[in-house]
Amino acid sequence: MQKKNEEKQDSLNKVVFYFSATLILLFSIITILFNEQANQVIINILNWVSRTFSWYYLLAATLYLVFIVFIACSRYGEIKLGPKHSKPEFSLLSWSAMLFSAGIGIDLMFFSVAEPLSHYMNPPVGEGETFEAARQSMVWTLFHYGLTGWSMYALIGVALGYFSYRYNLPLTIRSALYPIFGKKINGPIGHTVDTAAVLGTIFGIATTCGIGVVQLNYGLHVLFDLPENIWIQTALITVAVIITIISVTAGVNKGIRILSEINIYVSIGLLLFILFVGNTEFLLAALIQNFGDYISQFPKLSLSSFPFEQPKEWMNSWTLFFWAWWIAWSPFVGLFLARISRGRTIREFVTGTLVIPLLFTLTWLSIFGNSALYSVIFDGNTQLATTVLENPAHGFYDLLAQYPGFTFTAGVATITGLLFYVTSADSGALVLGNFTTKFTNIEHDSPRWLSVFWAVAIGLLTLAMLMANGVTALQNTTIIMGLPFSFVIFFVMAGLYKSLRLEDFRQASTSLNAAPVVGNVDILNWKKRLSRVMLHPSLSQTRTMLDNVCKPAIEAVATELIDKGIQVNIQEKPLEEEPELYHLDLTIQLDEEENFVYEIWPVRYDTPNFSSRGKRTKRYYYRLESYLFEGSQGNDLVGYSKEQVINDILDKYERHMMYLHINRISPGKRPLFPDREI
Repeated sequence: MQKKNEEKQDSLNKVVFYFSATLILLFSIITILFNEQANQVIINILNWVSRTFSWYYLLAATLYLVFIVFIACSRYGEIKLGPKHSKPEFSLLSWSAMLFSAGIGIDLMFFSVAEPLSHYMNPPVGEGETFEAARQSMVWTLFHYGLTGWSMYALIGVALGYFSYRYNLPLTIRSALYPIFGKKINGPIGHTVDTAAVLGTIFGIATTCGIGVVQLNYGLHVLFDLPENIWIQTALITVAVIITIISVTAGVNKGIRILSEINIYVSIGLLLFILFVGNTEFLLAALIQNFGDYISQFPKLSLSSFPFEQPKEWMNSWTLFFWAWWIAWSPFVGLFLARISRGRTIREFVTGTLVIPLLFTLTWLSIFGNSALYSVIFDGNTQLATTVLENPAHGFYDLLAQYPGFTFTAGVATITGLLFYVTSADSGALVLGNFTTKFTNIEHDSPRWLSVFWAVAIGLLTLAMLMANGVTALQNTTIIMGLPFSFVIFFVMAGLYKSLRLEDFRQASTSLNAAPVVGNVDILNWKKRLSRVMLHPSLSQTRTMLDNVCKPAIEAVATELIDKGIQVNIQEKPLEEEPELYHLDLTIQLDEEENFVYEIWPVRYDTPNFSSRGKRTKRYYYRLESYLFEGSQGNDLVGYSKEQVINDILDKYERHMMYLHINRISPGKRPLFPDREI
């Protein structure tokens, strides 16, 4: 019998960190020193990727959506992101608000005007500057920010939440591949996957930050007549990096989070301002039509590869860029969504992720996009469209200039944009730090110095891309760097599906009845049974039950198994909130198969008023609940005898054996998970 009480410390994942950091720093420095040559190399690689994989990006993005919707609608949708006993940490309203905030970013400000006008002037097919071109321009814009992209976030979020909270595996992409590769994920395979996630994520964040910097530069030009050049953009990046470093080192994330919430309200304010000051009737009518067009045309748009027309430049600038951008951001946003969704079912999570942010995003794009189109088509402001084609970063501010109070609205937009940049970089630095750290507890965050490093790396990479060829270089690099992680997502899908199949086997094993017990030792006489039902034990009573009944029962089972040559581990650990109590963990080692884990946890509850203890103003009582690998079994061992506890252990063990049997005889190779410490 072994007892394990050693404390492990978080450590740096040296392979992933040093390899990814070296690549990013080398790329940034070389690009800064040889920006023209670097830009030419990027263009050459982009042309190859576009020529070879344009069809693949379209197919992959569609398959991601189909898969996650299938999982949500199937019987697997009822599975929780966490143990069966887990409850949502946030109320439905708070959770919805956080999902809502995930759909807001500075890129929405940039593309809400730039994209519709660009498609209106230069559509992928057909004649530009027509009513049909205007109508289709909004459909393409909504498509690029619609269900397809959010499905990638939902897919990665489900995978991270499921494997981390249900199986206590590290909150990294490699965990989703355990069902396929097993313990090999701790070697080169896992390092490669996490490195791809780091590279994709940092380039995606750098793209967002770069677009934001260019737009903020124009905002400062409008407000203070500052020049638009790389020096001002460098200064903006420096300021943002400094603020980000202060945030991650001084622990002011709460303050940043408050500012982010303020940004949400400000964004809604800007939206309502444009809606009511502009042509309200037209904007609302256009909004309804845009939603209708998007829903009706979505299947056709999803796989529109234009093999005959071949608008390659348009595809590179828009659809391929957006799909690669969504892919690059999926580990980042997926992790955030997973962290706020513990205890929710897969169906709740997917529905919320696909619907709540989408509704706001599409509304924002429709209101601002149609306002810009109205200004060009009906007010004759063709200069706005020409400006957007020459410099897309000017579009949002030039639209605001059409309305009263421009100085105020431009100032609000600039401050909002700066805060969006900072919060994106701040959150990105924390996530990248988490991806390059080996955690002993999934609730931990990376060391502050690591987050500082990634904050600086994001700023350096953003500067390098802007020096190469501005926003165009950012878009091109995103298409290239999103490609490796797009392949990883397919492995994530396979791993998630294989692990969900195990839930069927677990469910089948629970239908097995326990073997009959000779002598009916499992049955209490009716008076003892009544006393047990009415009992609401105190802390001391619970401790006595643990010492005199539960612990001897577990030790008896362990001794018998050890005599039969089976390796058994027993752990006894005090509760953090109640040091006088402890929980008992019994682990039966089953070699390459999934270990049997049986735990007894004292769980504290408020004493009901009808209880005799409640009448004596005793606030709490305790249940001794049994836990298996997948979570609480919902039963209470209080009042059981030693033999009855033993019988409960054997009952659960027998069901576990049945589960392993079903798994072994099922067709194909089925995944098995390690114990919680691996």
